[in-house]
Amino acid sequence: MATVNPTTNLSGLALRLVRDNLLTPTDAERIQSEALASKMPFVSRLVESKKLDAGTVARIASEEFGVPLFDINALDLDSAPVKLVDEKILRRHRVLPLFKRGTRLYVAVGDPTNLQALDEIKFHTGLGTDPILVEEDKLVTALEKCLEANDTTLMDMASDDSLENLEIVAGQEEKDAAPAGEEGVNEAPIVKFVNKVLMDAINKGASDIHIEPYEKTYRVRYRMDGILHEVANPPLALSSRIAARIKILSKLDIAERRVPQDGRIKMRISKNRAIDFRVSTLPCLWGEKLVLRILDPTSATLGVDKLGFEAEQKEAFLEAVNRPYGMVLVTGPTGSGKTVTLYTALNILNTADSNISTAEDPVEMNVAGINQVNINEKAGLTFAGALRAFLRQDPDIIMVGEIRDLETAEISIKAAQTGHLVLSTLHTNDAPATLTRLVNMGVPPFNIASSVHLIIAQRLGRRLCNNCKAPIQVPPEALIKAGFRQNELDGLTVFGPVGCDACNNGYKGRVGIYQVMPVSEAMGDIIMRGGNQRDIELQAEKEGVSDLRRSGLRKVRDGITSLEEVEAVTNQ
Repeated sequence: MATVNPTTNLSGLALRLVRDNLLTPTDAERIQSEALASKMPFVSRLVESKKLDAGTVARIASEEFGVPLFDINALDLDSAPVKLVDEKILRRHRVLPLFKRGTRLYVAVGDPTNLQALDEIKFHTGLGTDPILVEEDKLVTALEKCLEANDTTLMDMASDDSLENLEIVAGQEEKDAAPAGEEGVNEAPIVKFVNKVLMDAINKGASDIHIEPYEKTYRVRYRMDGILHEVANPPLALSSRIAARIKILSKLDIAERRVPQDGRIKMRISKNRAIDFRVSTLPCLWGEKLVLRILDPTSATLGVDKLGFEAEQKEAFLEAVNRPYGMVLVTGPTGSGKTVTLYTALNILNTADSNISTAEDPVEMNVAGINQVNINEKAGLTFAGALRAFLRQDPDIIMVGEIRDLETAEISIKAAQTGHLVLSTLHTNDAPATLTRLVNMGVPPFNIASSVHLIIAQRLGRRLCNNCKAPIQVPPEALIKAGFRQNELDGLTVFGPVGCDACNNGYKGRVGIYQVMPVSEAMGDIIMRGGNQRDIELQAEKEGVSDLRRSGLRKVRDGITSLEEVEAVTNQ
């Protein structure tokens, strides 16, 4: 049995977990302090820390406090009396009313010591409250589902009657009528079809919508988990009217079909949730192709624990973004999640005492408290111009959407050297290549060595469906060739996709694969003496920095993704 320091301020479940040797006193005290500081239940913070899984925590808590443990997934939550309690109370305390019997309300809790939540619910409802313990992760999922269902739901809106009245605006307001010469684009069938395409894409978790005209066919495709799937073939005769309808919603010129155009649509799907679509049109041989990128603001507030960092990668990331100055660079191809990583950092830093400015082309996620600038090169507003303006606006943190040229790179580095934290992206294959790319752009090596503190290379791989993934047999020779070491093969189980009703061909969602490389003094010396990319790679390997393939293989070992997926996205 662990010996607890009598001066350690532990109580309740934290103390029990230490006594059972499930937590060290140091970890328990730290998590307890973090929970108090962030005004969240101890169990919630403990599960987020990943020191213990939610099932173990719930079992110990049930034994310690004599509260019945219940599997919330076994209950039909459609009839849960969610409306009895204000949504703010449920979200703040992470509790969920399960059912009502007479004057008693039975409430699902993840932390049985959270008596404040039960008292607050009792005060607001006038009902006696009884706690029922459930696993924290399952509770959070069930709570979100119930609150979403309690609001104007996506499924309700998908009905024919409601699609006409769906609130869709371009920028701030939508034009009420089509411009002259485009009769029919506001007819009910066209309106309903476009609304349904947008709603179905959100319901299916798509990231992009492609609407493509050809000589004899017209098709709609959704990109789901990184793969395009054909979902509809509307009549070819409607192609111009569908394109015109989307252009009206995006406030684009529907009479101009000769040049590409860019616009934006905002769809309010409930009183608490709105989705933005970034619209791009492209004149093709048989009409205009439209691509709509779905921008869900909630993806920017996932939290650092949801990104997919390994423990040491997360630590390096947080250490870099909490520095008062310097530069953090994120690199990877288009669609690899760079924007989400940057906005996760900005949300950590977005406090009342920080002045944050971003320059993007275009702004993808609107965040309160951050000054966001849309680059407009036609009007003369470039990244470099925006950066110069930022430096006259007393900034603390600057985010540059992309470093494309020497001028932008030099101003960014100057800002990083003069007391500002600068976040930006580059298009390179991995982290070591980013340093040599800056040198090739013309940035003096001593400026790079003194300003760049961290480089993150990332990819997005498809996540295996937990409902149907199954172990597969892979020859040891293939595992070695993929990058596993001989001593890692013992006890290794590799999972592969199967496919079920809950997923897309065995995959559901995506997971980040990262190379997180702090720029050490040794790497700075290599840059200063004119070393090449290979020299930096060898130094990174000496310092224990995992490359993208090694990071991906960890995800394979943990059963998160498949070997073929890692090989596909990290095939450099």
